[in-house]
Amino acid sequence: MATTVAQMTKEELREMIAGLIEEKLLELIGDPDEGLTMKKSLRDRLLRQKKAVARGQRGEPIEELVQRLGLA
Repeated sequence: MATTVAQMTKEELREMIAGLIEEKLLELIGDPDEGLTMKKSLRDRLLRQKKAVARGQRGEPIEELVQRLGLA
């Protein structure tokens, strides 16, 4: 079933446009990370973060991070 733009919510339209832009940019400039290798330490860290998020754990609140880094 086809959906017209008039039937989309603003958020659905935004997501569609963002996806199209990303697709076109990748088509034009390619993936800047293509061909690079990932260090084992980074891979392990990303896997730990993924598991933590899956368990419902969240990172540091942005307000605390800003304060800790002295950005405010």
